[in-house]
Amino acid sequence: MQTARQWQLARRPQGAATAEDFALVEVTVPRPGPGQVVVRNTRLSVDPYMRGRMDDKPSYIAPFELHSPLEGAAVGVVTESRADGFKPGQVVEHFAGLREVSVLDAAAVSPVSLDGHEPETFLGPLGTTGFTAWLGTTEIAPVREGDTVFVTGAAGAVGGLAGQIARLRGAARVIGSASGAKVEYLVDELGYDAAFDYRGTDPAEELSRLAPDGLDMVFDNVGGPQLEAALGRLRLGARIALCGMASQYDGREPYGITNLFELTKQRATARGFIVSDHYDQLAQFREEVGGWLHDGRLSYRESVFEGIESVPEAFLGMLRSGAPTSGKVIVRLEG
Repeated sequence: MQTARQWQLARRPQGAATAEDFALVEVTVPRPGPGQVVVRNTRLSVDPYMRGRMDDKPSYIAPFELHSPLEGAAVGVVTESRADGFKPGQVVEHFAGLREVSVLDAAAVSPVSLDGHEPETFLGPLGTTGFTAWLGTTEIAPVREGDTVFVTGAAGAVGGLAGQIARLRGAARVIGSASGAKVEYLVDELGYDAAFDYRGTDPAEELSRLAPDGLDMVFDNVGGPQLEAALGRLRLGARIALCGMASQYDGREPYGITNLFELTKQRATARGFIVSDHYDQLAQFREEVGGWLHDGRLSYRESVFEGIESVPEAFLGMLRSGAPTSGKVIVRLEG
């Protein structure tokens, strides 16, 4: 009888999440039924949206259940199959991660053609992370030739890609916000024209200095004072992609934005989006972004944690404001 470990939600956080909210539990792996596959997971994704699922509140995705396995994107290898189209040794992706072994219906699993990429690439630039950045800059708030673009949380997994894709879409100037040494990373490695440290500065003053003619497109991962500052710098017809509100996650106090009328004055558009609503464009996204990766026109950074035991450390480190992690946070289980 096979056993494997999985992370479960031990309790709902009171304020900021802590390691005590998680429990690593050894369970018996069930035998696959007809139409099912067994997947040995090799790479697990850790993402900010997971924090919202730890609370028992309605949202666009159901909350995690107490004492039940946590979920997230994962890449793994089929070890046993009772489903047509899948065989042992095949690399696949799915959404039942944060565990060593997953038993899934075939409909919940998708084959992955690595095509020279590492498996973790399909959790980062070719996964929902990259898909989010691509959608925001391509469809939700399309970047146009000559635009001035501002990306909040620009050193994160999504933000780092969004700024580069904006440039590839023809943006004339790309500005980002980050913390500490990540500011230099944006300019020196990702090709941002300018960046500022949001800690200890006034975002409105920074944007006035760095974008004196205003902003055409904003890719917002943060919300709060940074979004408010961006609203104050909008040009006529500006577009905003509302991707996330990191400043409001993990028990932080809500922030009341005071200048929403700027959207009216500037005839601007602000649109929220969830990638699961757009999976019909996944193939198109992977074809375009895969080409940029092969050509070396798109770069990315990963923060890799080793072993399933490191999931809470990876998750909590990602949530901390000014955390040392940058880019996509991955937990690697093997090779």
